[in-house]
Amino acid sequence: MNQLSSPIRQLFIGAIAALCFSAAHASEITYRVGATPTGAPFTFLDIKSNSIQGVMVDVANALGKVEGFDCVFEQTGFSALIPSLTSRKIDFISASMLKTEERSKIVDFTDPVYAFGEGLIVRNDDSSAYPDLASLKGEVVGVQAGTTFYDIVKGAGEFKEVRIYDSVGEMILDLSLGRIKAGVVDEPELAYQIRKGLVRDVKLAKDYRPAKIFDLSLVVRKGDAETVKSLNKAIASIKADGTLEAILKKWGLDSQVTP
Repeated sequence: MNQLSSPIRQLFIGAIAALCFSAAHASEITYRVGATPTGAPFTFLDIKSNSIQGVMVDVANALGKVEGFDCVFEQTGFSALIPSLTSRKIDFISASMLKTEERSKIVDFTDPVYAFGEGLIVRNDDSSAYPDLASLKGEVVGVQAGTTFYDIVKGAGEFKEVRIYDSVGEMILDLSLGRIKAGVVDEPELAYQIRKGLVRDVKLAKDYRPAKIFDLSLVVRKGDAETVKSLNKAIASIKADGTLEAILKKWGLDSQVTP
């Protein structure tokens, strides 16, 4: 009399299983992740799938697998990333944002997943050697507004003029037309675009050496130690098991893995 009949027992077991499944999924964390639609190979909007893809998308998803959270990527302009983070519109940033002293006053950074410095673009027909910015003394050079490299260019001095651009595309156009002698850019991004045939008439100066190397990390709200700790734990894991190296290699960035 106290035992349930077989059909009722099966329904009971099924109901319990459904409740357990719902409870398990209800406990999962979903992070809103800020990523830019431009900035390949780190983050970019893939037209075919209408989704954000790239190195930092793969990294964030890999971290989520380790720590048990899902990522919803919020398409955000670069200049709006930190304001969106501080206003809690997003939970962390996974994009081509380098760690600097000024940014560290406003936000917190995780352990690095990559590191790189600036690159120098010149016209394809320019065969001169440009080992550093000093070799461009007296010339007109360009740099994108709001980038980490802006301060490097402004601090180098002795240029005839420094022209500021809202986009790298505008800079490349002026360079191809001879309006500037060279442009200071995000080296991995331009290398990727050149490999993919997305940029023509210009090239990276192969003998140029960056003035400074910066860490590429995920960015978290100031004081959010719990999220930083969780992400750092996962970063250590994907470095140790080779996942990070595989992601970088997938996007052609395997030569500068941060230890």
